[in-house]
Amino acid sequence: MDSTDQSLISLLRQNARYAVADLAKKLGLSRGTVRNRMLRLEDSGVIVGYTVQLRPDTQIQTIRAWMSIAIEGNMSRQVIASLLGEPCIVALHDTNGRWDLLAELEAASLADLGQALERIRLIRNISNSETSIHLKSYR
Repeated sequence: MDSTDQSLISLLRQNARYAVADLAKKLGLSRGTVRNRMLRLEDSGVIVGYTVQLRPDTQIQTIRAWMSIAIEGNMSRQVIASLLGEPCIVALHDTNGRWDLLAELEAASLADLGQALERIRLIRNISNSETSIHLKSYR
């Protein structure tokens, strides 16, 4: 990935709905070049999807939580693959210290969150977890 790819990704982070023509103009490249770069980034797994960001006051109220996860031995790849299939996980991060992973969770209700936690805790090679529910955000 070169500096042009990084600039392209930066623009897509600002607005994933930019037309290829707009991206090409901003980058000083042809539309074909931009489209080929996007396809290459998608095919190589650098870009795995596009999303919509909503204003916080327009979103349906959901239960949000952080789950710290400890993994047995060197089974991170297997656990991560399983976690990425869990629909309530909106973000998954490697971390250091006592925990191996930090998962950001979102559920429609406490009951849905409880079911998700049960499913996650049943994933093989997860040795321990700790969950904290978001009560209030300041920023």
